[in-house]
Amino acid sequence: MRVYVPLTLPLLARVREDGGIGPSPVTAYAVTPALREWYLSGNEEELEYAALSRAAQASLRLLAMAPEVDRRRVVVAADVPDRAAVADPDRALEPEALGEVRIDEVIPLAALAAVHVDAADAGEDIAAAAAAVGAADLGDDDARFTVDGAADHELLWYGVQEIDGLV
Repeated sequence: MRVYVPLTLPLLARVREDGGIGPSPVTAYAVTPALREWYLSGNEEELEYAALSRAAQASLRLLAMAPEVDRRRVVVAADVPDRAAVADPDRALEPEALGEVRIDEVIPLAALAAVHVDAADAGEDIAAAAAAVGAADLGDDDARFTVDGAADHELLWYGVQEIDGLV
């Protein structure tokens, strides 16, 4: 199963140093039955993109909690055994938990398929979105507009061998 793990650039550096993503449990996003149900008309590629987008939103939340780090969202795509990625059945249909899975093992570097990172020129918009995410969660429409603006920036694709250059 392809999963998308939200990170920041310092967390990506730690993944490289540690040889994998962990410790467990690891929160990631994947094409779950609930995500399929939510996006009734999507094909597999569109569903994968939806899972990647959910992980990018989670990366934004990590940035909101770490104001000292580079304002770029990071999502790592990895392939794990189907049995390893488990959705919480009690939260499966909650909009904020769509596609969310827990992985109860370290994800080794060998399982990584790609890294997705914002371009450097997205920094200003991503910083504004990270600063506004708390207010958006509380219902502030202007803050929600700012947070939604982060999605205007497509994450760039990098091969796993390019991690050293990113961090």
